[in-house]
Amino acid sequence: MNLIEITPFQLVLCVFFIIIAGTGSVIFKLRLEKDLAWGTVRTFAQLFLMGYVLKFIFQLNNVILILLLYAFMIFWAAQAIKSRVNEEKIRFFVPTYISMVVSYMLVTILVTSVIIQVKPWYTPQYFIPLGGMIIGNSMNAITIALDRMFSDFRKQRPEIELALCLGATYQEATHSILRDVIKAGMIPSINALMTVGLVSLPGMMTGQILAGSVFLTAIKYQIIVMLMLVASTAIGSVIVVHVVRRRCFTQAHQMIV
Repeated sequence: MNLIEITPFQLVLCVFFIIIAGTGSVIFKLRLEKDLAWGTVRTFAQLFLMGYVLKFIFQLNNVILILLLYAFMIFWAAQAIKSRVNEEKIRFFVPTYISMVVSYMLVTILVTSVIIQVKPWYTPQYFIPLGGMIIGNSMNAITIALDRMFSDFRKQRPEIELALCLGATYQEATHSILRDVIKAGMIPSINALMTVGLVSLPGMMTGQILAGSVFLTAIKYQIIVMLMLVASTAIGSVIVVHVVRRRCFTQAHQMIV
């Protein structure tokens, strides 16, 4: 099957969808018109720029450049988390970024080298797309988990401080909150596991089908991706919330939030 080429005119036609959304924003006074317009411009610019960067890196096939690009992608994901989590007292960007780099690198390398068995494991045609899916999905989970953790800490401050006064450590005083926020972050990935194939055809599977791949091959890759995303979401959420939680308390186990 030949892949149908998309012309610039066809891309411009898609802007009509943004016009529809913008019109709804104006009618219902949502004040989202600027965000929609800016988001559309950034989508075009960022994707075309990334396309040229990937073409360059794919040709070089250099492990250092590939890992640097991956770390750069994670950096912007961490920036997005920082902008979406309403917290000013706790500086959580650096520990979040480091935790994401470590956990996502390990999961992506495991998938490419052990499961798919790409040779070499850093082959960019596999490493970057798979890593990008890990970043995108886990980023949302970490955002939900951190935002809820800070919110619950403030709401349950009297209970936490009471537990601390009675001799509990900060780990013991916040154990139930941490369990709930990790669970909240993982629910979207679990829901996706439950509904994949019935409610939606995921991105990788759809892309391979459009490119003319054998259906069974596309299905196998998508199964790997779904299970990989659940693992990365769990690992990323657990590591990040544990590291950031430590910053919410002093050495004397006093709350800072």
